[in-house]
Amino acid sequence: MGAGLAGRLRAVGHEVIGYDRNPDISDVGSIKEMVTQLPSPRVVWVMVPSGAITQDTIEAVAKELAPGDIVIDGGNSYVKDTVRRGKELAERGIRFLDVGTSGGVWGLENGFCLMAGGERDVFEHVEPALAALAPEGGYAHVGASGAGHFSKMVHNGIEYGMLQAYAEGFDLLHSAAEYDYDLHQLAALWNHSSVVRSWLLELAENAFESDPNLDKLKAYVDDSGEGRWTVLEAVERGVNVGVLAQPLFARFTSREENAFSMRVIAALRNEFGGHPVKTR
Repeated sequence: MGAGLAGRLRAVGHEVIGYDRNPDISDVGSIKEMVTQLPSPRVVWVMVPSGAITQDTIEAVAKELAPGDIVIDGGNSYVKDTVRRGKELAERGIRFLDVGTSGGVWGLENGFCLMAGGERDVFEHVEPALAALAPEGGYAHVGASGAGHFSKMVHNGIEYGMLQAYAEGFDLLHSAAEYDYDLHQLAALWNHSSVVRSWLLELAENAFESDPNLDKLKAYVDDSGEGRWTVLEAVERGVNVGVLAQPLFARFTSREENAFSMRVIAALRNEFGGHPVKTR
């Protein structure tokens, strides 16, 4: 996504200097060299995976910056870490925006949806860049520091639920062998004025076209953090997110062969109802 962001900015005339640990794709040899080539006040957009690498990268960038410079975290950071980092940077006079960024690998072509949290004047300073990255109506200042990443966290929690709904529906259709459904045909059909049409369904249509029974895939689904954080925040706030929580747990189950949790359910059903079980 970082490459997509840079490409979209350059396409409309913004100058971008990018650093990556991989020298084959980096414009410069170090973060220090990158920062020295930026005009003041310098704006550095950090786009790395969540966790320690985000912390390490922001610290490395901050060491090279001066008061008044701006750091943007466009990755999927946990909101509590984001708020803490914003305060730490402010103590050094460095301004900070958390920008929840959605659009994936299609962002370069279609634009990115951007949810910015932080001080309004910082948002306004970088707004020309945000406008270049987003389609019309696709970016906004959504609140104080942390608001961008909190809204992106919930956005991804909703995404988990939508993916699970499509997955379970197509699983049920696939099980109906007596009808021999063409899942690509149904996905394409539903994308024409049905109430469940969406971009995700368009992607499902593409997937079923290239691999009708998804035989090339393993039943393993990773999670990058936002689904977990959504559920944790809901627990702390006493908000019912049952529909958003279940897909997270389903992803955990997908990573196990002959999942123990499923074996427990089979055993209990056999105990209380005499339901048949399969043995190994």
